[in-house]
Amino acid sequence: MTDRTREKAIINKVTLRLIPFLVVAYLLCYIDRTNLGFAGLTMTKELGFTATLFGWGAGIFFFGYFFFEVPSNLCLEKFGARVWIARIMITWGIISAAMALVHGSVSFLVTRFLLGAAEAGYFPGIVFYLTYWFPARHRAVVLARFMVAQPIALMIGAAVSGLVLKMNGVLGIAGWKWLFVLEGLPSVLLGVITFFYLTDKPMQATWLEPDEREWLQKEIDEERAKVEAVRRYSFWESLKHPRVFLLGIVYVGLCMCNYGTSLWLPQMVKSLGNRLSSSQIGLIVAIPYVCAAIGMLIIGYTSDRTGERKYHQLGTMLVAGFGLLGASYFGSTNVVLTILCLSIAAIGFFAALPIFWLLPPAFLTGTASAAGIALINSIGNLGGFLGPFGMGWLKDKTGNYTAGIFALAVGVLVAAVLGHILWLRTERQNKLRAEAAAAKAGR
Repeated sequence: MTDRTREKAIINKVTLRLIPFLVVAYLLCYIDRTNLGFAGLTMTKELGFTATLFGWGAGIFFFGYFFFEVPSNLCLEKFGARVWIARIMITWGIISAAMALVHGSVSFLVTRFLLGAAEAGYFPGIVFYLTYWFPARHRAVVLARFMVAQPIALMIGAAVSGLVLKMNGVLGIAGWKWLFVLEGLPSVLLGVITFFYLTDKPMQATWLEPDEREWLQKEIDEERAKVEAVRRYSFWESLKHPRVFLLGIVYVGLCMCNYGTSLWLPQMVKSLGNRLSSSQIGLIVAIPYVCAAIGMLIIGYTSDRTGERKYHQLGTMLVAGFGLLGASYFGSTNVVLTILCLSIAAIGFFAALPIFWLLPPAFLTGTASAAGIALINSIGNLGGFLGPFGMGWLKDKTGNYTAGIFALAVGVLVAAVLGHILWLRTERQNKLRAEAAAAKAGR
């Protein structure tokens, strides 16, 4: 067996063990995070919420996320993924189901905040966890496979949520309440399974052969040593690193685009065709995410195959921005062209995500990487507040969604330029420092 064949066999073995399970877990996570969009079809009318208040509730989730993200990621490194990811899933599932108890604006806002606090650390924790299992040359396609759970969750969630809303009145319970309960409890069950299924690090993997464990651990250790040879950052240095904050700003643009559309899309589609049923809306909403899932996997594959990162990220983010500009132009005048443009935008911003998350480990390792990834995600997910809230506020001000979609487009286009500059700067600095280290070692 050649070295390349052996490497491929080991990576495939690890992929089959971890990625399908993590995809299912993230799928449930994302459904629980975004099912509010469908609940809003009936929930807002029943509880008398304005578009601005609904936007606050959709976005306040990310304040809880912001405050608890870094501590959660540090706990994951200390206690291990098996324990900490299980804890996150169980608590978020319980709180998501408890959304069925919401009866007014205060309980709505408090429960959404607590849901964000409970879920904090899951996504950046998994991104960090995967650096223990996959060398950098394999991570774009691995992250794409993991993160494809986002569009799949929105696709499945759209179809399922539309059907669950038809349970309105079963046992005297509103359909939107059934939605939270039936989509929240599976996360609790899978969280318990997670405790027994996940393995923290390669050397603990009894499902790998001894020589496979040693090879994988050696690859990860050597790669980490190369990054640290350029510069090793401490925990506090990573939190103060200018590039970490700038990456957080780039991620704000992506999250605004993502959540600003996903949490409002069901109501946007409803406004385009008032005669549509909940199940029909669900099928239409699923269309952009089918396209996004396919595009995400293709872009991740081409990025790993070519080894090119920065232009893949720039191109996908530009596609997202211009897709949203098209959607804002057609507005409510043409349903087909609006959905087409939103599908193009979805391909762009979802495909950009796995490429974006390859940049932090390019200059951070260990505890610094855990803290840096968490801080980037914390800052960026404030865009998860700005997007939904801004859409709701502009909807109340203008009476339509056009201005909100245009604002999201501008945000992601600005982020595209900044993100490209950061890729260029990181590659240049790593190259110069590596050359300096090599010259010093040769003396």
